[in-house]
Amino acid sequence: MQQQINQKAVKFNRDSQREFFQELHIRVNKYFTDNQISKYANGRMIFKTTFMVSLYFIPLALLLMGVANSFAGTMVLWVLMGLGMSGIGLSVMHDANHGAYSANQNVNDAVGFILNFVGGYHINWRIQHNVLHHSFTNIHGYDEDIEHAIFRFSPDDEYNPKFRYQAFYAPVLYGLMTVFWVVYKDFNQLYRYSKRGLLQNEGLSYGKALTHVVIYKVLYVIVTLALPIMLLDLPLWQILTGFFTMHFICGIILAFIFQPAHVLEDTNYYVPDENGSVENNWAVHQLMTTANFANDSRAFSWFVGGLNYQIEHHLFPHICHVHYRHLSPIVKATAEEYNIPYYQHETFIGALSSHFRMLHDLGTGNYDARVMKAAS
Repeated sequence: MQQQINQKAVKFNRDSQREFFQELHIRVNKYFTDNQISKYANGRMIFKTTFMVSLYFIPLALLLMGVANSFAGTMVLWVLMGLGMSGIGLSVMHDANHGAYSANQNVNDAVGFILNFVGGYHINWRIQHNVLHHSFTNIHGYDEDIEHAIFRFSPDDEYNPKFRYQAFYAPVLYGLMTVFWVVYKDFNQLYRYSKRGLLQNEGLSYGKALTHVVIYKVLYVIVTLALPIMLLDLPLWQILTGFFTMHFICGIILAFIFQPAHVLEDTNYYVPDENGSVENNWAVHQLMTTANFANDSRAFSWFVGGLNYQIEHHLFPHICHVHYRHLSPIVKATAEEYNIPYYQHETFIGALSSHFRMLHDLGTGNYDARVMKAAS
C-alpha cells in the first residue's frame, strides 16, 4: 500500500488493536461470500459509468456540432458537462484508479484513463490520492490533501493571520480547483514526484510523464476550448463563461464532497514522533481521521460515488463503491465492539457546516486557543 518516498517512512503501531481489522476483514469477506457477489463493479456500476460518461461527452458533442446556437442554450450544455466531469471524477475514474472497478487491471487502467479526457493526469492522481492521502491520512508532512499554501487545513500547520478569511474565500478557490489542475498543478506535481522517486515507482521517467501531460493537456484545451471558439458563432466572452462555469461546477462539487470527509471538527490530525511513529495501527488511524455523511440518502450517495461512505472507502479502497452502503453497518458495529470512534453526520449540510466551522477556527486561531485551553 505504501510506496517508497524520500521521507522517513511513517510507522503505524501494528500492536494497537490489531484484532479489529482482522475481525473486520473476516466479516466483510463473509458478506461477499454469503451473498455470492463480487467485490468489483456490477450491472448498476456499469449503468452509472455509461450515464456519467454520457453526461459529459454527449453535451460536448452537441456543443461542437452547434446544436445550441444561443448563449442560454450553450450554457445548459456547459452545466451538464460540469456535472458530468464531477460524476466521472467521483463515480467512475475514482474506483478504477483504485483498482476497484474490475479484477482485470487492464479494465481499471482503461476506465481510469478517462481522467485525462477531463483535464487531469491519472498517474499524478494515483500518487497524490492512493499513495500520499490514503496511506497517510491527516498526517502532517505526508498527506498532500491537507497541505496548501493558501489554506490552513491542519492545526499542525503554523498559524498565520493571512488565513483568517479562508472560510469565506474557500468556495471561490474550490470552484477554480480543476482549472488549477489543468494549467499548473499537474506540472508542479510531476516535478516534485520525480524528485521524490514516486514517478519511478509508476514506471515512468520525468521526461516521459511530462510528454504525456503536455499532449493530454493540449488535446483537452483544443477540444473543450479552441474548437468551441472556432466553431460557435458566439462572442469569446460567452464561450469562456461557459468553459469556466463547467470547471467551477465540477471543482466545487469535488471539494464539497472530499473536504467534509477529513477536514472537519470531528476528525483527528497526527504528527509522527522523532522515530516516524504514530500511535494507532493503520485501520484505526483511518477511523480517527475520516467521517461519513448523509448515509441515508440513496440518491445523493449514487451521484457522489458512495464517497459519503468515506470510512468504508478508506478501509477498503479496492472494493467498488456500490457495496459501501451494505458494508457500513458491518464496519460501524465492529468499530463499536472495539471502542473505536465511527464519525458520521446525518446530513451533507451538517458535514459541510462542520468543515467551514473548522476552516474558520483554523484560520482565525480559535482552534489553537481551544486546544491550549483544554490542555491546561
